[in-house]
Amino acid sequence: MKLDRTDIRILSEMQKNGRITNVELAELVHLSPSPCLMRVKRLQTEGYIEGYSAQINLGKLGQTLTVFTEITLKNHRQVDFARFLTVVGKIDQVVECHLVSGGYDYLVKFITAGIGEYQIIMERLTDMDVGIDKYFSFVVLKSPIVKSHIPLTSLFPL
Repeated sequence: MKLDRTDIRILSEMQKNGRITNVELAELVHLSPSPCLMRVKRLQTEGYIEGYSAQINLGKLGQTLTVFTEITLKNHRQVDFARFLTVVGKIDQVVECHLVSGGYDYLVKFITAGIGEYQIIMERLTDMDVGIDKYFSFVVLKSPIVKSHIPLTSLFPL
């Protein structure tokens, strides 16, 4: 399926507000409601829209700790990467994991109840021998800019 400018605008608006009504969305993207709804359904069917979720204000729930961790593996065979990802993927506190270029292999984002919980997770990972050679932790003190939407219309200016 080839996307056009209207499809990109639909996706851009929907990522900003997943609860937008079809009538409001149609107005923003300059379509009538029926064709707009057909496009949204097509974007869902084709996998461009993977789902809908609520953005939770963690600060309202209580105190948390966010840690970015650079992880370097001992070996770099496919089996080593797979073993590491299998274990890390099962840790609820891991909210992002990126294979990166540069001086380390993975950048992992943890959100935990505190430094003690993070330490327990890292000790367990190193004790499990999942192939970690070394890791460096960066505790987030403040997050002045966090965006949940991607600038689709800038990235894909059809």
